[in-house]
Amino acid sequence: MNRTLALALGLAAALSTPQAHAAPSASASGPYAGTEKLDGLYPVHVDRKGGRILLSLPAAGADGVVTRMLYTTALRTGLGSAPIGLDRAQPGPAQILLVRRMGKKVSFELENPRFRASAGSVSEQAAAANAFATSMLWLGDVIDAPDGRLLVDIAPFLARDTRNVIGQLNSSGEKGWRLVDALSAADPAAVRAFPLNLEFEARQTYATDTPGPEVRNIAPDPRQVTLVVRHSFVALPQPGYVARAFDPRGGSFATQILDFSAPLDGEIVQNLANRFRLDRIDPSAPRSRVRKPIKFYIDNAAPEPIRTALLEGARWWQTAFEAAGYIDAYQVEILPEGADPLDMRYNVVNWVNRATRGWSYGYAVTDPRTGEILKGAVLLGSLRVRQDMLIYEALVGADKTGTGGPNDPAQVALARIRQLSAHEIGHALGLLHNFAGSTQDRASVMDYPAPRIGLKDGAPDLSDAYGVGLGRWDVHAIDWLYGDPASGNPDAAAMAKANEAARQGLRFVADENARSASASQPWGSLWDDGADPVAELDRMMQVRAAAVSRFGPAALQPGEPVANLRRKFVPVWLVHRYQVEAAGKLLGGLYSDYAVAGQGDGAAVAVAPAEQLRALDSLLATLSPQVLDVPASLALQLSAGFSGDSDRQTEIEIMPMAGAAAFDPLAASAVAAQVTLNALLAPERLARMAQQHRADRASPGPQVIAQRLLSLTDAPLGDARLAAVRRALGTRIILSLARASRDANSGIEASSLIDQALTDWADAQGGRRFADPADRAWALSTARLLKDREALGAALAGEGAEVPIPPGMPIGSMDH
Repeated sequence: MNRTLALALGLAAALSTPQAHAAPSASASGPYAGTEKLDGLYPVHVDRKGGRILLSLPAAGADGVVTRMLYTTALRTGLGSAPIGLDRAQPGPAQILLVRRMGKKVSFELENPRFRASAGSVSEQAAAANAFATSMLWLGDVIDAPDGRLLVDIAPFLARDTRNVIGQLNSSGEKGWRLVDALSAADPAAVRAFPLNLEFEARQTYATDTPGPEVRNIAPDPRQVTLVVRHSFVALPQPGYVARAFDPRGGSFATQILDFSAPLDGEIVQNLANRFRLDRIDPSAPRSRVRKPIKFYIDNAAPEPIRTALLEGARWWQTAFEAAGYIDAYQVEILPEGADPLDMRYNVVNWVNRATRGWSYGYAVTDPRTGEILKGAVLLGSLRVRQDMLIYEALVGADKTGTGGPNDPAQVALARIRQLSAHEIGHALGLLHNFAGSTQDRASVMDYPAPRIGLKDGAPDLSDAYGVGLGRWDVHAIDWLYGDPASGNPDAAAMAKANEAARQGLRFVADENARSASASQPWGSLWDDGADPVAELDRMMQVRAAAVSRFGPAALQPGEPVANLRRKFVPVWLVHRYQVEAAGKLLGGLYSDYAVAGQGDGAAVAVAPAEQLRALDSLLATLSPQVLDVPASLALQLSAGFSGDSDRQTEIEIMPMAGAAAFDPLAASAVAAQVTLNALLAPERLARMAQQHRADRASPGPQVIAQRLLSLTDAPLGDARLAAVRRALGTRIILSLARASRDANSGIEASSLIDQALTDWADAQGGRRFADPADRAWALSTARLLKDREALGAALAGEGAEVPIPPGMPIGSMDH
């Protein structure tokens, strides 16, 4: 192993337990006048009245370098907006901070360890370092202390926007935000000093003249928001950390470096798996204790019974570490009272409140040089469990809440909380998502699990909604990432484990091959279930029919406004949405894996034509007018009046309305139709289908989708009510096909085939005979639109061209 990879970054064993900061001592006169001294990583002299925070550093060397530390930031107070994402306890990356003296100035500069020549000569290493830019953060004035040490008042540095709050605000739909220097300052009362880390805070105020809807919904004065930003200076760790070479089959996050000293037959671009340091006390034993266990703390701000559920789910990982040969190396406790969850010494599962529901996150703060995880920070959004309760009550009835039975929404929500706790801690341990877990019977908590909704006596049943404990993939992934052999090459042993998992058929699909609706990998989907996505879609449509037929006031708690049915109806009406997406991935689908040289040829295999046609049949069945029709009695219940202040969460999540309280059943039909159309007509999917059809004429091409969709617009219906649904469906089909034909990502062949199908359809309308005047008006009007290219372009660009589909996944930015 080269010497750079042998560099270690990790907190020493002394940091494994909570401890108070060092007691302050009175400082002398001179530059220390009026200050209190805190002893820690470096002495800090705090002037509580004057606002100075004097960092005492050793004298600079001949090259001007004073010290190197890790520097990271976090938010002690959040904005409270899920879409913007400035959450309480949200950490930033760890970076190498170089402190340099330049005459009367001290610079804080971020080094660039990503580019290196670790095995090269001193000159080669210097050439690699000097070839790439660093980032100067700040220049401060030197205060020469009588004892020869260098003093610098870092209060101005702490008040700066080193956290990039401005960038996060302005890139999230908000505009014109700026830091207000006059309303920003470091807080001397918040300084904490420990042997291996220093903790500082600053109150920073940001202002704009044009606040957006998120800030207007939250801030008492939406023109300005104030956040408390944590700054941490952390000692570079002791040597001894052993990096794990990244394997694309391993399922871990990675730190990428470019090593220009690599041999000609080696790779310059290298990836190092992210993992905590685990030093065995007895390296030769098959099972051993470790010098410093990985310990996670559950936020004591989480209420009961949620706190206990979080603790139980977090402890699932103990079995994986035991299986990897460790004894008591992974531990979970409740955060002690008075402990600081932002302290770099603690791995914490934080309970985070926001104004609307949003994603939960598992962050790993890592060494940028080696990939070693220094701190795990999990952020669990508190409103997600409330959304879960809403869904379960809509499915089985609010009267089940508190009964303690298998269909008690509260008990099901706690089962989901346990799974979520394990999932996000998995990220903090270094693991990626595995969206193939659902295709192998809950093989991984790192998948996004759909609640498994059964049917019992014709009613939705949640008795098997979520699994308990880790899956096969999770145990393997921890062993691959953390398990080290008693002798031999650890990376070679890890590669052998990955080879064996592949031989056993254990599947792994990460985000880039799963998250997009147009992704090609049929094994990788979010919130899906079952080994056969088409069979599961068919089953979910039966569940949906039962749930819709039973939906009504039984979903409400006593005294709850009937208008709340509009929000609870959405997840029932769209309960099939993720299985639609999963089945859609069979169309133009390619089975592939993360092969490496010497372990198979890695060639992808197209989904068989018969399987694609089976998926197409099931997807088209979701577009039946009978399926898309909201029962008339239910539409009236969903039109109940409401008074009082509006709630942004509800505004975001309900269907488009036809007036203040009037529910629009045809809008709901259009929303459900658009879910399927988005899956069928994903542009990249259409391009792949054209390619596969060229290679195998039995494989359905994009023209098959276009023709079968257009046939739905003409399907005869004797029921006037269903005919109106068919026309609403037809509008969505025509506009969606037209949009797909104009999308460059569809490819020339698919675009031309779809365009010609639309032209043929429009030409045919003039010769049709219509029994219903409404059908005639719709068909001929739509045909005229298709023939007028300019008008069609305007229609596709207009506000009404796209149906707003209420969010299903947690609201906010993706990363979690």
